[in-house]
Amino acid sequence: MSEALLYEADEDGIVTLTLNRPELRNPISDMEMIDALLSALERLESDSSARVAILTGAGKGFSSGGNIREMKPGSTSLNAGAPAVTRRNYKRGIQRLPLAFAALEVPVIAAVNGAAMGAGCDLACMCDLRIASQSAIFAESFVKLGLIAGDGGAWLLPRVVGWSKAAEMALTGDPIDAAEALACGLVSQVVPDAELMDAAHALARRIAANPTDAVRMTKRLLWEGRRADLSSILEMAAPMQAAAHTTGDHAEAVDAFLEKRKPSFKGI
Repeated sequence: MSEALLYEADEDGIVTLTLNRPELRNPISDMEMIDALLSALERLESDSSARVAILTGAGKGFSSGGNIREMKPGSTSLNAGAPAVTRRNYKRGIQRLPLAFAALEVPVIAAVNGAAMGAGCDLACMCDLRIASQSAIFAESFVKLGLIAGDGGAWLLPRVVGWSKAAEMALTGDPIDAAEALACGLVSQVVPDAELMDAAHALARRIAANPTDAVRMTKRLLWEGRRADLSSILEMAAPMQAAAHTTGDHAEAVDAFLEKRKPSFKGI
């Protein structure tokens, strides 16, 4: 694993991913960070003991988004100076991230510990849940740099905050604070700065307490529900439910309910 991203797993199946370039406020457009994130997501998906992940940033910020130093012509990760090459840079680079998060079945909580700007805001939206410290700020700030959201933000943000708020954020590029993020549904909790990771772990434990396969299939259905019609979701849900009925954790849940005791799930 690259030093750009720290990967820590505990005995409860909770994995903490930390963007680890605090000197630059954790940009995600450089290939080292992109490859590190993709590798971490692949590791998460293949680890049957991983129940939920928390994504946060080292230092004072969550993520500054794109590395502005790489926006000058000649960049190998963003602006190559030639449109066709720049297009390939995006497709081979940062655009792989939203696709990987969408394919991942392990739930991810974004613990936003400071500024989440541009692609950093979109990275938070790639996660399934978001909680913020009181000092967090969010901005869909691409227009401030004469750019558009090249990382899927125009698809992600409206599905989190709704069309009207997404249009306001994207067309003005203005930041919103944690209280406004809570009011518009961008985050589900705002906590004091010093309590952010404790709150993230408390939420992670609530998810990890449930059967692993049921959680993963539920996440898959929620993501597919963003783009599929009802009949397609029902068609997908039927075989998933058939599989869920055969799991040991389902049998344990039923037995525990009937016997009026706490279930003991094994992830099988």
